Amino acid sequence: MKIHLLDGTYELYRAHFGMPPSTAPDGRLVSAVRGIMQSFLSLLRVDDVTHVACAFDHKIESFRNQMFDGYKTGEGAPVELLAQFGLAERAVAAMGIVVWPMVEFEADDALATAAARWADDDRVEQVVICSPDKDLCQMVSGQRVVCLDRRRNIVLDSDGVVEKFGVKPESIPDYLALVGDSADGIPGVARWGAKGASTVLSQFNHIEDIPADPAEWDPAPRGAKGLAANLSAAQEDVALYKELATLRTDVPISESLDDLKWIGANEDEYTSLCLELGFGGISNAPTRWISNQ
Repeated sequence: MKIHLLDGTYELYRAHFGMPPSTAPDGRLVSAVRGIMQSFLSLLRVDDVTHVACAFDHKIESFRNQMFDGYKTGEGAPVELLAQFGLAERAVAAMGIVVWPMVEFEADDALATAAARWADDDRVEQVVICSPDKDLCQMVSGQRVVCLDRRRNIVLDSDGVVEKFGVKPESIPDYLALVGDSADGIPGVARWGAKGASTVLSQFNHIEDIPADPAEWDPAPRGAKGLAANLSAAQEDVALYKELATLRTDVPISESLDDLKWIGANEDEYTSLCLELGFGGISNAPTRWISNQ
């Protein structure tokens, strides 16, 4: 079997900006919810999609905000999008998909925990993390755990991560700590760009193992002396940035692998929700149903 792990936060953002505006009978904007439901209904029709779970950032801020004031918040996110998160969680659950709404942790941490937990299960052929988020590339392992960009239909296995970033999956937190990650508010180290970071990390894998003397870097990127000096001056900061970029794999997920098996949408909850939101066109879309009766 394959496990498909869905990045609900990314999918909701994508739907919000990709769908034409639509409102429920009571006036609420629900276009993002409609979009994510249509997207997941399409996924559930694929033959090898049997075990599914979806994580949301129920609260945008997490424990990382306590570690670093500059870490991402919900500031700047459209209010009308943020208002749809709870409704989206309810909709995905009504579809019969396991939902993990994150408060202390982030959605990526839940996906990382699930990938780590079941990657070595003999029953699992492959774990497919459905997200283009580069943070999640650190969880990739051979072809056993891969990242899927559903929008562009691109799959990254370990070789794909190396081809894209120039470093192995296990070096992704180090790479992000050096070059920064604007999406998460991680500033990186001055003058360290993608080429310099990949050149050095491809040799030493982790920041802690990079020699202080750039003469030991072979090959050495352009401006190696300046890069070494900046890294030396930012040792405490870069250690924090790496910790921020490292996904947690200890999220308290209570479900078993069997719980992730998709057996159908909850008929009462799903049809009631579609009626409430004015989604008549997809009210009969699920291919399987669970009845409460």
